[in-house]
Amino acid sequence: MSSTEAQNGFGRVLEIVGRNATVFITRRNANQAVILSVDRYEELTGQTPSDLDTLTAEFDEMVAQMQTPAAKAAMRAAFRASPDELADAAVWAAERKPA
Repeated sequence: MSSTEAQNGFGRVLEIVGRNATVFITRRNANQAVILSVDRYEELTGQTPSDLDTLTAEFDEMVAQMQTPAAKAAMRAAFRASPDELADAAVWAAERKPA
């Protein structure tokens, strides 16, 4: 696939790679790069995602969950809460946690 085709149709590249195929990217009719699935990469190198990669993915998921409209509304409500409301919420949360 030419570099222009890959650039303009990256979704197609991902679809091809998702079928465990390998995509060679060419520039001026010469191979310049190879795109392959993570599974194929791990198979070839014997490497698996590191603990840091796993933690990064978990962190990214938590951040995404905090960006939902409901989470944003809850934070706005928390910042508008009075000290008494915050105290009540803290007591309520503490009572819910198992010892």
